[in-house]
Amino acid sequence: MTDIRVLVVEDEPLLAEAHAAYTERVEGFAVSGVAHTGQQALAALRSTPIDLILLDLHLPDMFGLDLCRSLRGAGLTTDVLVVTSARDLAVVRSAVSLGVTHYLLKPFTYAAFREKLLGYARYRAQVQGTAPVAAQHEIDRALASLRGTSPVTLPKGLDQGTLDLVLGVLRAGDDTTGLSATEVAARMGASRVTARRYLEHLADTGQVTRTPRYGGPGRPEVEYRQI
Repeated sequence: MTDIRVLVVEDEPLLAEAHAAYTERVEGFAVSGVAHTGQQALAALRSTPIDLILLDLHLPDMFGLDLCRSLRGAGLTTDVLVVTSARDLAVVRSAVSLGVTHYLLKPFTYAAFREKLLGYARYRAQVQGTAPVAAQHEIDRALASLRGTSPVTLPKGLDQGTLDLVLGVLRAGDDTTGLSATEVAARMGASRVTARRYLEHLADTGQVTRTPRYGGPGRPEVEYRQI
């Protein structure tokens, strides 16, 4: 899988270096450039493919949100994570209106920074492609990943990462037939019992269908298919 390409935009050299180092520590992310002014950032975006901008708002030549407006005016849809000490709610509202995906207040810990990036990575993985979503829960899950919240409380013993893996296996399966718990377990590298627990939860919450599969000896096996 290709790393998410990040542009760090921060006027303070030491902070820019720290943010770049933090980014490189998060698996799946790579720093493609560092800019200390808005003009440097615009030049970098014109010459280098960028997926995510880590944007400080207080730049020496322009306000960070003005940079966002320039990007949107130029038709660039690059995602933006604002990293700033600005706490004005009017600024937050403006950031949201310009499509800023995250807003991280300084000072922050590496753990908080990492969680923001991982949330963005989960969101990005779920919204890539052009196929329409199959159901409301897919939209809810994507937005929940972005905002760091969970739209549904999972039963004790289940975790969101494994649940998404099970859904991914079902999504990648044959559209004409469902998959059994045994088949899902084999594809995700887990036990049949584990796979069945997640599949039954998905069926109980209306995210997949379950139907009996006939043709073999003994009791019919249940197959699951994403709605």
